[in-house]
Amino acid sequence: MTDDPFLPAIRELVHCYQAFENYSAAQIREFGLTPPQFDIVATLGNTPGMTPKELVEKTLITKGTLTGIVDRLEARGLVRRTPSATDGRSQIVQLTLAGEELFDEVFPAHLDYVGRAFAHFSAEDYARIEAALSDLRDVFERGGRR
Repeated sequence: MTDDPFLPAIRELVHCYQAFENYSAAQIREFGLTPPQFDIVATLGNTPGMTPKELVEKTLITKGTLTGIVDRLEARGLVRRTPSATDGRSQIVQLTLAGEELFDEVFPAHLDYVGRAFAHFSAEDYARIEAALSDLRDVFERGGRR
């Protein structure tokens, strides 16, 4: 096993992400959604809709699984696909009225739920966490250079 000093930080980052996902998913499932379905509904909320390409860019969903998730949401009457007014080859994925109603119920409830997990942090804690995560993201966006 290697003794690289960054490995504990990577392990902690992965464990933190997994713990957040587990915490978040438990509440999302109470609304009859999977985490990827919630991701789509939350991303489309308060928008006129998005192309599949935009959804992939703005969510944690890969291009290969997006179609199936949208298909299932469409079958439930929560989203619809309409032809793009500007690009005849593209579609826009939009929330239906039922999807908008679900968004209006689920999104604030989920923010409240997640917010409870953060309630004990101070403003200084938030600043420290945000700065560390921002620094880490910047390194990866620069191709590993600081």
